[in-house]
Amino acid sequence: MAERRHRDRNGGAAPADQVAALGSARPGQALPRPARLLLALAMLGLFGGLGVAVLSLSHPAGGLAAAVAADIDASGVSHPVTAVLLDFRGYDTLLELVVLLLALLGTWSVGRARSCAGNAPGPLLRQLPRLLAPLMVLVAGYLLWVGAHAPGGAFQAGSLLGGVGILLCLCGQPLPPWANGLQLRLVAVLGVALFATLGVGAAMLPGGAPLDWPPAQAKTLILSIELAAMLSIGVILASLFAGGRP
Repeated sequence: MAERRHRDRNGGAAPADQVAALGSARPGQALPRPARLLLALAMLGLFGGLGVAVLSLSHPAGGLAAAVAADIDASGVSHPVTAVLLDFRGYDTLLELVVLLLALLGTWSVGRARSCAGNAPGPLLRQLPRLLAPLMVLVAGYLLWVGAHAPGGAFQAGSLLGGVGILLCLCGQPLPPWANGLQLRLVAVLGVALFATLGVGAAMLPGGAPLDWPPAQAKTLILSIELAAMLSIGVILASLFAGGRP
């Protein structure tokens, strides 16, 4: 009886019925059966090809350690992982930064960011930023510098910087004015912009190629790229935690 009276007040349809009617009135949202079948076949073909590629690898795989060791002197760094990520396979690292930036743009397109100032931390959490934030920034700088000859680098250091932003947000710290303005966007794109700019500049040198660093300047260029990437990664991760555009 109550549902019937509710329908009468709403013009003969309850809100749930109206939502169902609207959903059924949009047949274009669902893919037709042939398209779904074609998509399933394409996915099966993709996974089948990946399976064949993996099964065809030699066991044990030879790897590329010898090739990296032979050319590491020309990379400007002494750690093989950094040499691969920033020199031998620079395109992969650049695209990883692009993926992070696209994830941020997608998050910003959903809605507004929540305010960190509304959080009400306990006594212990209120004291953590004073103790941990400076130490985390210091460790991030160390990881960035040590990445040239030991495990570390921009992604590890940027993750720590992003953790600083998340910690400050959890503690209810108000964001600085630049965190809601143009400066935030400039820092977010800094890593991709500098990486791509230097990569194009390397191609303009005599006998150069995109992302092919000259051996004499390779260490300086890689450190500059990692510094910019660290800042971008930190800002992007902290902004993703905020959950929307500033």
